[in-house]
Amino acid sequence: FSFRLFPLREHGMNWHAKPLTCQEIQAFRKSKEVMDRFIRAYKLMLGFYGINLVNVETGELERAENWRERFENLNRFSHNNLRITRILKCLGEMGYEDYQVHLVKFFLTETLVEETLPNVKRSALDYFLFTVRSKEKRRELVHYAWQHFKPRSSFVWGPRDKLQKYR
Repeated sequence: FSFRLFPLREHGMNWHAKPLTCQEIQAFRKSKEVMDRFIRAYKLMLGFYGINLVNVETGELERAENWRERFENLNRFSHNNLRITRILKCLGEMGYEDYQVHLVKFFLTETLVEETLPNVKRSALDYFLFTVRSKEKRRELVHYAWQHFKPRSSFVWGPRDKLQKYR
């Protein structure tokens, strides 16, 4: 029997790990102990990536003190991007949609604005963005990405006419 730190309703790279059922997700979400462990695991992984969870209520994030060395690791090893996608999907499954938004925006900011994670940019745009469950929040994030993408004419993650009119 194999388990995952961030389980999903789909198979991942470990084919021995069983996908979650909807009943299991509901049971997890109802258990304070499970959800506390989930947040501890999330904080642990964020720390590995050089990120701190500033506010447990909102999911707000900031760079950790060791961000430079951890970002170097993120830029060098692309397999981390698969794990981040998995974490984002799991956040949605566990009812932490606000956490998803903060994590995606963190990566969009670091890739497009700060330009500290150039090798994470494609994953942030192609995968991380589209894990966000809220259609409205996803639209906001696509618009944010479009505002900061260079050159804007090469932005392919949303219709240009709608992005220009977005409020």
